[in-house]
Amino acid sequence: MIPLRFLPALLCALLVAGAAPAQDLSAVVVPPPEAPALTRAAQKVLDAVNLRVPQLDTAGLVAQLKAQPETVVVDVRTPAEVALSGHIETAFFFNIARGLLEFQIETAVPDKATPIVVYCGVSQRSPLAADTLAALGYTNVKNYRDGFLNWKRAGLPVRALDRAPDSFLYDLPQEVIPGVWSAIGATAPGTYENSGHNNNLSFIVTGAGVVVMNAGDNYLLAQSLHDEIRKRTDQPVKYVVLENGQGHAMLGSGYWQQQGAKIVAQRDTARYIEEQGYEALATMRARARDKAFRTDVAKPDIVYDDRLDLSMGGWKIEVLHLGNAHHHGDTMLWLPEKKLVISGDTAFHVRMLPIFEDTDTARWIEVWDAFEALGAEIVVPGHGGPTDMATVRKWTRDYLVYLRGKVAEVIANGGSLDDAYKVDQSPYLHLHTADELARVNAGRVFRAMEFE
Repeated sequence: MIPLRFLPALLCALLVAGAAPAQDLSAVVVPPPEAPALTRAAQKVLDAVNLRVPQLDTAGLVAQLKAQPETVVVDVRTPAEVALSGHIETAFFFNIARGLLEFQIETAVPDKATPIVVYCGVSQRSPLAADTLAALGYTNVKNYRDGFLNWKRAGLPVRALDRAPDSFLYDLPQEVIPGVWSAIGATAPGTYENSGHNNNLSFIVTGAGVVVMNAGDNYLLAQSLHDEIRKRTDQPVKYVVLENGQGHAMLGSGYWQQQGAKIVAQRDTARYIEEQGYEALATMRARARDKAFRTDVAKPDIVYDDRLDLSMGGWKIEVLHLGNAHHHGDTMLWLPEKKLVISGDTAFHVRMLPIFEDTDTARWIEVWDAFEALGAEIVVPGHGGPTDMATVRKWTRDYLVYLRGKVAEVIANGGSLDDAYKVDQSPYLHLHTADELARVNAGRVFRAMEFE
């Protein structure tokens, strides 16, 4: 049974996945936003373009995204406009400002038969952009005539670049169950705008102190999370547990050590930080620029192997390493009395999981069996909001099994790496980041399975 507090998030996820209850969007009456006034000559040009360009209303765009999830949606507003208001939530998305469209679209979308929908705020720039794409040889282009502002007013899925503009956190912590909180990160790559908060930063408040899962991507992000913890409890942070050695999990460790907290990491994670930590720091500094202030690599204080008991304040808290799955030293927090697991990157939800060069997908599936045997009823995954085991199984384990099966067919038929890149991943292409990860994942699985 999923707690009622999860239902709004789950319904939104179902809508993104195309599984929400049918909705008669043609009956939604939304007053159009006021469009900037045009001269008579400009209006005449726009009217002529609108006659040439195929048009979609809101109901039509929802229907197309459900029937053709491979549709590329192009927002031709400026990046500043998108940063302020967000953009349409869809699997394949590009923000290419109208003035740069001719120069960038062929790199972003090389196949000119790809279905494309173009939009702007009030459908003044986007018809001209769609007409330009047709002139460049794109054969399946439509304009979303209602515009982004009406999409947002209709309450349809929008991805925000920053849900907590007054904090370095992408979003503020939500209470999962009494005493357990999680600040859900952006289901997107780390960016300057989201301050590297693209994973989940969770914490457990006990009567004897706080246990935090993940140090955060940088010093200022860790500090922002601590500010939110202090709003909810006077208890000190005693331990910060790292889900793995990736930058967004561990680079904020120095801040927490300054506050007197002990950093906990699995032995493989500690080794990875020692070997690769400064490379992760350099990557973060290049992206974060001024937001990298005071961030440096810090070594863990406590290194464990398979299990560590952090029980305190009447809470049974177990730190578990069930095996390397997604990354070196994958770690989770298990609350057996609450039937809740903070899984780290062993489990993904909403976004497509990334497969790295050293990710062992066969072992990940083996680890999953031990993970699921815990009997958790509530899962706070490494990415995506709190959910249940069936949901993370569908988007993590089942994806790994599916992709390995498709790649195995390619290998059995004597196929090449190029063939692996083309395997059908359509059941998963609605997931966030699928546009950048699906081909990469298939290629890495192919190269690994060649030698299994």
